[in-house]
Amino acid sequence: MFFWFVAAAIFSVRFVFQDPRFDYRLLVVGVLLPDAIDIWFGGARVLHTLLFSVSMLVVIMLATRTRKVLRKRLLPLAIGTFMHLIFDGAFTATKVFWWPFGGVSFGDAELPVAQRMGLNVVMEIAGVIFLVVLVRQCGLAHADRRHNFLRTGILSPMGEEK
Repeated sequence: MFFWFVAAAIFSVRFVFQDPRFDYRLLVVGVLLPDAIDIWFGGARVLHTLLFSVSMLVVIMLATRTRKVLRKRLLPLAIGTFMHLIFDGAFTATKVFWWPFGGVSFGDAELPVAQRMGLNVVMEIAGVIFLVVLVRQCGLAHADRRHNFLRTGILSPMGEEK
C-alpha cells in the first residue's frame, strides 16, 4: 500500500494543522517508513508499536529544544509514523501496538496490510482519488508548482503564492 497512506496522511494533516508552511515530504517518508522497514523483519515489529512513534517524537523534541527550525522540519517524520499506525489499523493488533508492555515477543504478527488483501485494493483506489484531488487543488500538474513542492515540501492551493 502506498497511495492510501500518502493521501490519508496529507489530507489529515492539511485539515488538522492548516499550516501553509508545513513540509509534507518528511510526512510521506514517516507514513511509509513502518511498512518499508518492518517488511524486512517478516511482519509487524518495532515500527508498528506506539512506543516507536512516541520515542521518535520525544527524541526529536529533546534534540531540537534550542533549534526550532530543525524541529519544524523533523516533526513531520514523527507525525507520519503516528499517521501510519492510524491508517493501517495497527492499534487492532494489541500485542504489537502495545509492545513491550504486553510481552516482548512479536511472535508471527503479520503486517496489518497483509491481513486485509481485498480491502487494500479499495483503499488504494481511494488513495489515488484523493491524490488526484490534491494534484488539482494544489496545481501540481504545472511543472513549476510541482518543482516548488519537491524543493520545499509546501502544498499551496491554486491561486495562492508558492
